[in-house]
Amino acid sequence: MNTSPASPFPATPPAERIGPPATLDAEQHEAAQALINGPRGGVYGPFRPLLHRPPLLHAVARVGEMLRYQGTLPDALREWTICVVARELANVFEWQMHRPLAEKAGVPAGALAALEAGAPWPADLPADLALAAALTRELLATHDVADDRFDAARRAWGDAALVELLTLVGYFAMVSWLMNVARTPGPAKA
Repeated sequence: MNTSPASPFPATPPAERIGPPATLDAEQHEAAQALINGPRGGVYGPFRPLLHRPPLLHAVARVGEMLRYQGTLPDALREWTICVVARELANVFEWQMHRPLAEKAGVPAGALAALEAGAPWPADLPADLALAAALTRELLATHDVADDRFDAARRAWGDAALVELLTLVGYFAMVSWLMNVARTPGPAKA
């Protein structure tokens, strides 16, 4: 895959390998219609390949809706964490979708630029965002979180929010991996 030195994202996106089915059966049509009528308003991102398996699409969509639209994490923390996952897993779709949402939620543009470039965080990065980035990177790299970072996250957010943040990381890792393998295009191309 062709990437630029400053970004993990492909300079030239590869062709999609698993897109939506060419013809929808009744169950697939109903699943697509549910997405169109729901908060997403369309069939894009991970739901393109998931349309091949409607029961799985419904389950994945429901978890994502809970995390994005009914979650308790502050918008900046949620969107920043999604961007960290997208950057760490080189997922074009989630990066292009959530970077503007992160900026709108108040994540500093300089922090997002540093994240994309793999550069050190700006000195003024809020402590909760720095902690979320460190925890997310550690979880994705080691499949666990060391006691000191876990304790810091628990003190910062409490158990309920920490569980939600860990689930958010897992959810976006799952859909990023699916889209990476399916080679789902970014939102501008989908």
